[in-house]
Amino acid sequence: QVQLVESGGGLVQAGGSLRLSCAASGRTFSSYAMGWFRQAPEKEREFVTAINWSGGTTYYADSVKGRFTISRDNAKNTVYLQMNSLKPEDTAVYYCASARWPYTIVTVTDWGYWGQGTQVTVSS
Repeated sequence: QVQLVESGGGLVQAGGSLRLSCAASGRTFSSYAMGWFRQAPEKEREFVTAINWSGGTTYYADSVKGRFTISRDNAKNTVYLQMNSLKPEDTAVYYCASARWPYTIVTVTDWGYWGQGTQVTVSS
């Protein structure tokens, strides 16, 4: 049973930083792409960033490019999202996701598993 548990959310002022973590369990973490998504109030869930199974390929939404960095530690079964220069429009619940199948290309990954989400609030 795949489980994803996010942590690190909170309240931060605009211009500040936060680091989210997502601990995975239940299968061989290093074989699967991982991603972050977010959902703001009254909006649909949107893609933020993804990283391939090895960590060698990353992909970002234009809205976060240059401010957010995704990384993974396969020895710790954890994926991270470093968020810098945060803006009020980054306020959302952030979800960690894991690919359904191993060794997929991050831009066409079927995200089969999701965490429960962690709230990020950026005040102006």
